[in-house]
Amino acid sequence: MATNDLDRQIAKLEKRELITEDEVKSLCERAKALLQDEGNVCYVSAPVTICGDIHGQHFDLMELFEVGGRAPFQNYLFLGDFVDRGYYSVETFLLLLALKVRYPNRVTLLRGNHESRSITQVYGFYDECIRKYGSLVVWHACTEVFDLLCLAAMVDNSIFCVHGGLSPTVVSLDGIKGLDRKVEVPQEGPMCDLLWSDPEEIEGWSQSPRGAGYLFGKDVVKQFCEENSVSMVCRAHQLVMEGFKWNFDNLLCTVWSAPNYCYRCGNVAAMMQVDENLDPSFLIFNAAPSELREDPQPNNVDYFL
Repeated sequence: MATNDLDRQIAKLEKRELITEDEVKSLCERAKALLQDEGNVCYVSAPVTICGDIHGQHFDLMELFEVGGRAPFQNYLFLGDFVDRGYYSVETFLLLLALKVRYPNRVTLLRGNHESRSITQVYGFYDECIRKYGSLVVWHACTEVFDLLCLAAMVDNSIFCVHGGLSPTVVSLDGIKGLDRKVEVPQEGPMCDLLWSDPEEIEGWSQSPRGAGYLFGKDVVKQFCEENSVSMVCRAHQLVMEGFKWNFDNLLCTVWSAPNYCYRCGNVAAMMQVDENLDPSFLIFNAAPSELREDPQPNNVDYFL
């Protein structure tokens, strides 16, 4: 795929204009070849801007780029959940994928729990692909890419980044590197835990009310950081009304990047900027102005997952 073709597709997707089915298949094949060479744990250099859930809110993704800057001028790490719930999951994921292919060393995409065949059939992406393309070809192409997305990232060997959280069965980075990630997200096990688990003010581990993954406490995070020589854990996965939230004496931070989630929650969004000294700071942003939006009425779905 020529660079000028990618640039043209990025320009269209930024305006929420669909690229053709053949272009989607070609883009996904290019992305799969690129992602095949990435490990389960990606290594990212600071400075970097870390972003949480996007959930198909394309207008707000463009607002994120307005506030945070555009690739390749900024280095981005996205923590997953690109699709579902928002009206523009197709354009959102394809735009981020095109940016990844165009600037592979400046854009890193992790897998979220919604980058899954089973979840997207319930929460919108599957139906959106049929509605916009008239077939399942695009959904199949995208879900094959989902299977190759990295499970975690390390920023300068210091900040551990993941969509959901930790797992009681994987206590080291080497354990994560040894997983077979190139599959549909299992309903249980370490890969499931990394994408589904949440921090909680408890000791040790507990069952998660989500029905997948675990709840884990400060002692778990402290032990993980000490054993893997990392300074903190950065994750997404949970709506935070203020855009970000510290837990466990700043050992863990949740970053949320979908403002006014589901078009009704009223929250602000945030990005974590990590500078050359690995010091984090936050950019807070609101939903794109209403006069710029063309969003339909919000989907009446549960937003707990």
